[in-house]
Amino acid sequence: MQIHTLDLDFQGTPQAVAAYLLDAPGGPILVECGPGSTVGALTAALADHGCAPRDVRHVLVTHIHLDHAGAAGWWAARGAQIYVHPAGAPHLADPSRLLASAARIYGDAMDRLWGDMLPVPPDRLVPLADGAVIDVAGLEVAAIDAPGHAGHHLVYRIGDVAFTGDAAGVRLPGQSLIALPAPPPEFDREAWDRTLDRLSGLDLATLYPTHFGPCGEPAAHLPALREVLHAATDFIRAGMAAGLDRDALVRDYAAWSRGRARDVPDDVWAAYELANPLFMSVDGIVRYWRKRMGV
Repeated sequence: MQIHTLDLDFQGTPQAVAAYLLDAPGGPILVECGPGSTVGALTAALADHGCAPRDVRHVLVTHIHLDHAGAAGWWAARGAQIYVHPAGAPHLADPSRLLASAARIYGDAMDRLWGDMLPVPPDRLVPLADGAVIDVAGLEVAAIDAPGHAGHHLVYRIGDVAFTGDAAGVRLPGQSLIALPAPPPEFDREAWDRTLDRLSGLDLATLYPTHFGPCGEPAAHLPALREVLHAATDFIRAGMAAGLDRDALVRDYAAWSRGRARDVPDDVWAAYELANPLFMSVDGIVRYWRKRMGV
């Protein structure tokens, strides 16, 4: 199996959002499809590998956030089967609630950021439960339930590689910095700890996070992400205990995050922030702590 990293050039920024093209015995497979706003970039990247949209019969999405699965309906309309977590499948069939939630966050920027999100016909959806092992175009694909970032998150394992979506965090090419994407409403620190335990036990050779590109050191990467998971959530909890309001929490978290990234050039830091908006993580972590504390 050959794996190609496809740069979706999200918002004109290279190496922020990826899809992966797998040359399988039975034809091409896409892992992730990005938002509707990047369909042009994705189809152009596929053409560079001699692949037309009609050739893609299988699209595996790790979860239904718009940067990962927003274009799923576009691909389904061209005949692809869309593989997804069972809890995410209804929202791809009817994305109205998902889009309404995103619109509350992004407002007038919705179209620019995400483009169109078309519904996926139910007969094009393939929900995969935890532990499912299926043949996709001649490859054995195992679905692993991977909550933490989102409750409806899957990791796809093929041999000794895993396509991790956001479950292995954000790490851009050539950088050592690992960032924590912790958006509302489903961020859960304990669940993510369990996901990291599970991934660490799989003896993987390579991780393929959506943000961005292959990571060939899972044994070092996953413990480093766990450290960030605990450090970031503890930082926000301390700010909440000090009585900081949201604006102050976002300001302090941005400063703390940039301090962790002192060696990251400004243009690369901008790509990190595009792939992982810091205010979203503040909102997700605050919501998590409030649920834990019953407030």
